[in-house]
Amino acid sequence: MAQYEDLTVFTGNANRALAEAVAEHLQVSLGKLEVFQFSNENIFVKIDESVRENDVYIIQSLSSPVNTSIMELLILIDAAKRASAGRITAVVPYYAYGRTDKKDQPRVPITARLIADLITTAGANRVLAIDLHAGQIQGFFSIPVDELTAIYLLADYFKSKQLPNRVVVSTDIGNAKRARNFAELLDAPLAIVEKRRSGNADRTEVLNVIGDVKGKTAILVDDEIDTAGSITQAAHAVVTKGAKDVYACCVHPILSGPAVERLESSPIRELVTTDSVPIPPEKWRDKFTVLSVAPMLADTIWRIYTGASVGALFEASKQGVLDNT
Repeated sequence: MAQYEDLTVFTGNANRALAEAVAEHLQVSLGKLEVFQFSNENIFVKIDESVRENDVYIIQSLSSPVNTSIMELLILIDAAKRASAGRITAVVPYYAYGRTDKKDQPRVPITARLIADLITTAGANRVLAIDLHAGQIQGFFSIPVDELTAIYLLADYFKSKQLPNRVVVSTDIGNAKRARNFAELLDAPLAIVEKRRSGNADRTEVLNVIGDVKGKTAILVDDEIDTAGSITQAAHAVVTKGAKDVYACCVHPILSGPAVERLESSPIRELVTTDSVPIPPEKWRDKFTVLSVAPMLADTIWRIYTGASVGALFEASKQGVLDNT
């Protein structure tokens, strides 16, 4: 049984299409509010309905423009708290600054922890996220965190394609655990692209491909694609090593800077991703396939609202993929 009053879903401006899809699956209307910037770039929020003692879910990807999206989320949380919401859950399909999760150089911040502190201080009671860049980010919060994964969604898609002689390829060693789990779901072998990053710049150098890709259909896996340097270099590397065909998938399509041009000119036949981050029309290409995380988010929100198990949802999803192997 739900412990709070009505389930209410709000959204900022970062990914309204996803929020509308979630609300549709939940069979509720998006909450009424105003979110806009004044001419001095100050953000204004006004909730136009009562949320007193309601179970409030604020859906906001921390996507471009990143810092504006972050401030919208924080102000939305504060507005809901001051309107006496019963519980506030920040639903963050994409968590920005996730790469800055440790002090790997002298005198640098841990910005992923800072964002966690800001969300908590603003008044969120729990967080719902999808495929955080680093698992330790969950521990940066002093409130409950439910981290969902889109790996089963992506695996189901590639199952349905029935690609022959497939091999899953991790774009770097740090991503090997995620890629290994993906390979298990596809009942495929794993290969790893060994690379070296140059300082703080978005530049990498491929050193080697660990594993056999010759004559196989390579499926490159990563949690996010930013400038697409790593994944396109990996695609060229596996082709050089004899891969017959190349596909790629990721959860978060950031696609900044030269990403689209790099993907378009790469040997990648198809990029499969999710709508955790919206892809602007000008960046859309025919080789992109977008799977929606809205049903997964809606199901999880309903389970949180009713007090049901969230973990059981993913056990069922995993078993469903394995049963179709």
